[in-house]
Amino acid sequence: MQHSAPDGEHCEYYADGSVKARGTKAGGELDGYWEWFRKDGSKMRSGHFSRGDQVGEWITYDRSSEPVKVTQIKPQP
Repeated sequence: MQHSAPDGEHCEYYADGSVKARGTKAGGELDGYWEWFRKDGSKMRSGHFSRGDQVGEWITYDRSSEPVKVTQIKPQP
């Protein structure tokens, strides 16, 4: 389930109404900072997009929302 316009703030929800993901879109593509959450509400992953492409630092979190993995995404040529 989703709630948003093609551009601007965007939020996706699980069937129970809890937040699954949130961030912004530009030109209909993921753009800017995004976060994903587990059904229990804990943060699962976060990072940045540039017009649909993952860029920069991406962090994966454990169930207590503590960082467990940091990945640097290299820009696409």
